[in-house]
Amino acid sequence: MAKASSYRSGLSNRTSGQQEQSHVGVSIYGDIDEEIGVLHSKVGQLKNIAQVIETETKYQNELLNQLEEAVAKAQAGVKSAMKKMSRSVIQNGSNHVVHTVLFGILFFTFIYLWAKFFR
Repeated sequence: MAKASSYRSGLSNRTSGQQEQSHVGVSIYGDIDEEIGVLHSKVGQLKNIAQVIETETKYQNELLNQLEEAVAKAQAGVKSAMKKMSRSVIQNGSNHVVHTVLFGILFFTFIYLWAKFFR
């Protein structure tokens, strides 16, 4: 009888091929569900990253717009200053040239007269 009971316990421990396949199928679907969950979390992370990138891009675009405005104002200021300086050089520059020419004439006249009288 001991053999018969061990034989029966051996039979009772056996599973049919169909039960084993369903267990493997559940295991495969469970793995797929886990992978889908992982993919879902990764997609959520990518969405968060995309939102952060969008926020940063908007901020940097605002900074660029402010920088463009500042550069435009600076260019207008430099242009205005160049016009004023150009006018100033034209007005005062001609006087400087006249002064320089008169100084040269007077200087050479003085040298000429000094050389002539003190020989």
